[in-house]
Amino acid sequence: MTKKIALGLVLAASVSLGACNTVNGAGKDLRSAGSAVSGASGQEKK
Repeated sequence: MTKKIALGLVLAASVSLGACNTVNGAGKDLRSAGSAVSGASGQEKK
């Protein structure tokens, strides 16, 4: 019983950490795309 609970906690933690990493990567991609659009429009942040 204890092994099943421990396994469940480990699986939940790994899924949570994986989701955070995915959201972080998506945020970086969006920031990069926004910078590209700003650069193309000539309104780059100074």
